[in-house]
Amino acid sequence: MPGLTTAQVTELSSVNVYVYPATSCFLTGLRRLQAPRRSPVRLKYLPLAVIHPLVLLSVVDHASRVPISKNKRVLGILLGQDEGNTINVANSFAVPFEEDERDPKTFFLDLDYVEEMWRMFRKVNAKERPIGFYHTGPRLRSSDLEISDLFKRFCDRPVMVIVDTRASGGRGETGIPTDAYFAIEEIREDGTATQRTFTHVPTSIEAEEAEEIGVEHLLRDVAASSSVPSSSVLTTQSLSTRVTSQLSSLRGLHARLRDIGEYLEHVRAGKLPLNHQILGQLQEIVGLLPQLGGDADLGKAFRVGTNDSTMVVYLSALIRTVLALHDLIENRIEMAQQEIEDAKSPEEKAAEAAAAAAGIKASDVEKAKKEKEEEEKKAKEKK
Repeated sequence: MPGLTTAQVTELSSVNVYVYPATSCFLTGLRRLQAPRRSPVRLKYLPLAVIHPLVLLSVVDHASRVPISKNKRVLGILLGQDEGNTINVANSFAVPFEEDERDPKTFFLDLDYVEEMWRMFRKVNAKERPIGFYHTGPRLRSSDLEISDLFKRFCDRPVMVIVDTRASGGRGETGIPTDAYFAIEEIREDGTATQRTFTHVPTSIEAEEAEEIGVEHLLRDVAASSSVPSSSVLTTQSLSTRVTSQLSSLRGLHARLRDIGEYLEHVRAGKLPLNHQILGQLQEIVGLLPQLGGDADLGKAFRVGTNDSTMVVYLSALIRTVLALHDLIENRIEMAQQEIEDAKSPEEKAAEAAAAAAGIKASDVEKAKKEKEEEEKKAKEKK
């Protein structure tokens, strides 16, 4: 795999590798083709960096606690296991770090603090060892190679993870907010001197069962932080959260499809050479899509499912309307009865109270009252 210099990786770091099952190899190959043609770097395999949610939360907390300007960054240590094909990043801690804004190669990094923190972490979990470092970038810096060489005193091949902690305009809007790199020696076949450079490795975010439960509770607390008394408002907020997450996923998918389209356009125009491995991966992705145009039964099944869902929505709206109308009628009846009660004189109210105390129904009293009024009316007519 051809290596990239620091300047080239900086230009290409805006293209993030989101690890989908079928598209990770394609996007990795796309990044490989975008690099200049050089002699291959002697790497036996391309490992996968698996980052746990605890690390992302720790990095965001570190960045929020340290007052940093636009051009400054924070740095910390990554703990986990290097399993060869997989780099398991399970934990992290912050490290005092300062660098000169005018001269990025002038920086301060307290390695004694790192050794002391690692000594305390070993007492808690001996399986977690230093495997690299992180910083908030959001892009590569010229001093990253020197920092990577310093961390070789703790591990053989330190991995560098750039975590984009920007609330807006970062990688998190269209994909995962992480990029991982390894420092390698680029060996050229022409016999010239080797060159230190970075190579990009794919990343994925995975969580264990305990971490998933913790993240769910955290999201639940964030959603409940805005105190709203109405349950309907809470339902609306949860629906809004789901729609927002779906929209973010669609934006990420659209960005990946746009990268694929640009690559195919460049191949057709002759700007990039034809790569059968990438085309094979693309053909596999297209083959997984359902054929909706020519399959009449599948189209009918989709229409039936859509109609069923629409019918459920229609019936739900109809039932809500009927219930609201029923409540309105009940309210009108209660208001009319209340107006009748308010219009009665104190003598009538006293008579009804006495009849109720004697066990006589109010309807019987009204009936007797009407009969008495009719008898009095007939008597007046006879006179």
